[in-house]
Amino acid sequence: MSKGSIKVQAENIFPIIKRFLYSDQEIFLRELVSNAVDACQKLKTLSSIGEAKGDIGDLQVEVIVDKEAKTLTVRDNGIGMTGEEIEKYIAQIAFSGAEEFVNKYKDKAEGIIGHFGLGFFSAFMVSSKVEVYSKSYQPKSKGARWVCEGSTDYELQDEPKKERGTDIILHMTDEAAEYLEDWKVKELLSKYCRFLPVPIKFGTKEGGEGEAKVQVDNIVNNPVPLWKKTPADLTEEDYNSFYRELYPMTFEDPLFNIHLNVDYPFNLTGILYFPRLKKNLELQKNKIQLYCNQVFVTDSVEGIVPDFLMLLHGVIDSPDIPLNVSRSYLQGDQNVKKISSHITKKVADKLEELCRNNREDFEKKWDDIKVFIEYGTLSDDKFGERSPKFMLYKNVVGECALLSDYLEKIKGAQTDKDKKTVVLYTHSEIEHHAYIENAKERGYDVLVMDSPLSSHIINKLEQTNIDVTFKRIDADTLDKLIAKDEAQVSKLTKEEEEKLKPVISSQVDAQKFTVVFESLSEKDKPMLITQSEFMRRMKEMQATGGGGMAMFGNMPESYNLVVNSNHPLISKILSESDESAQKTLAKQAADLALLSQGLLKGKDLTEFINRSVELMK
Repeated sequence: MSKGSIKVQAENIFPIIKRFLYSDQEIFLRELVSNAVDACQKLKTLSSIGEAKGDIGDLQVEVIVDKEAKTLTVRDNGIGMTGEEIEKYIAQIAFSGAEEFVNKYKDKAEGIIGHFGLGFFSAFMVSSKVEVYSKSYQPKSKGARWVCEGSTDYELQDEPKKERGTDIILHMTDEAAEYLEDWKVKELLSKYCRFLPVPIKFGTKEGGEGEAKVQVDNIVNNPVPLWKKTPADLTEEDYNSFYRELYPMTFEDPLFNIHLNVDYPFNLTGILYFPRLKKNLELQKNKIQLYCNQVFVTDSVEGIVPDFLMLLHGVIDSPDIPLNVSRSYLQGDQNVKKISSHITKKVADKLEELCRNNREDFEKKWDDIKVFIEYGTLSDDKFGERSPKFMLYKNVVGECALLSDYLEKIKGAQTDKDKKTVVLYTHSEIEHHAYIENAKERGYDVLVMDSPLSSHIINKLEQTNIDVTFKRIDADTLDKLIAKDEAQVSKLTKEEEEKLKPVISSQVDAQKFTVVFESLSEKDKPMLITQSEFMRRMKEMQATGGGGMAMFGNMPESYNLVVNSNHPLISKILSESDESAQKTLAKQAADLALLSQGLLKGKDLTEFINRSVELMK
């Protein structure tokens, strides 16, 4: 057996670093500005503990574009570097000055961004030559200049510099010429640097009023974003204003927000907003922004928040989220899972608090957030365990209740002969108006369950509440939906029903409708349409992604045409001696039932209208 060591040639690895270190070329500006911010934060830390003497002044980062010289400069007035430090921190790949600083000063070093020591080299993705011109904060320090043209060779020499700090000067390649355009630089600064903790200047703008207008620094970021402030010091208008700052093209205020502020067992801050969702289940996966020490990382936050929380908007900021060198992709480890679980818990806490302490306002917002809560209940077990404490159910008269309270309310009237509580529901008060009115006359209550996830929710509720069953109001006749011990006696004999059945069946599409006779009250309609609860629910679940339901989605629609054997019109049809008149009455009654459910269309509807006019003559 032999042993050896892998040999890495610097001249071979440098092109790889330039080309593949980051997945997105535009990241270079974020990395350089972040390094400049770190330089300012380091100086601020040293000043606070007395290691940097004197007044450090106003710390600032400036981005400068010179189209004529084809250069882009990132300038800071932070800690600066000596020639020796430039050689140590820049000439050694993956040696992080920020990491060394954090380790040395531990909890005194707040807000230091860099950790990998590779960010600087992103500059070579867009430039043919990079100059570093720096002067340390240390007394009697001299300036130093480092130059590299994209190879492992560099020049380092002393060079006088008046001001403390560092200039990183990028000589842009022709391929990267777009980064010399003001609009592009503004776009990148807005995307990646808008909340960095040190003011960032990019050019000037007009300030003042009237004739007193002057050119002032154009500061492109908000160094103290709302999530870094104490919730007790903020108003609802503060939160709404920040929401508009995050989403300037959104004109509706959010419903409410959750301010995250955790320092143990991990660090996490942020603000999550509940937008008005209505029945929109479309995930907007670019609406939650992830930051690391106020540096934008990504708006693809899969893995850091559960899927259902992707319906929310807002900001999450944590230095404890493990990132790769590009800071663009999350790694799946236990820290991420803990943070994800904590966010879920905080959201559930907030919803429970709102439901308990401000029920009237919560009910007003219910229609706008129910699809979110339903999605969370179905997709996240922990959230699903909590949701019964704030998941409301609204009936057709607009009353809201928790499920436990609602079941207690209806169990007296809506318990069937098998001791099951039957929850009647509708997906449309307009389409099912006749059925709902009939139920009201019987003293029954009807829920409105009209979201895309209602069928999935009903299935879950029936699995967890074995003495409860949900039935849509049009799934059968009321006497069968809530079967009691007593039964209506039919006025028709079995022989009469068998005689009448082919007459009625001939008036409807036999492939779509099955004719059945029921002993209903004389006050009920002569004919009505019902649809199997099981089949319809399976088709709905398949349409919204129900696993294993594909076979139901391909099955044709099927209905029952229920004939009320106790209605006088049915007896009249049976007794009609003229076959043509008998069929006309049967057709008219069947079409009325179809019309009531929006199932009469096209030619059939036209014929029904013409026939109705003739019958009224």
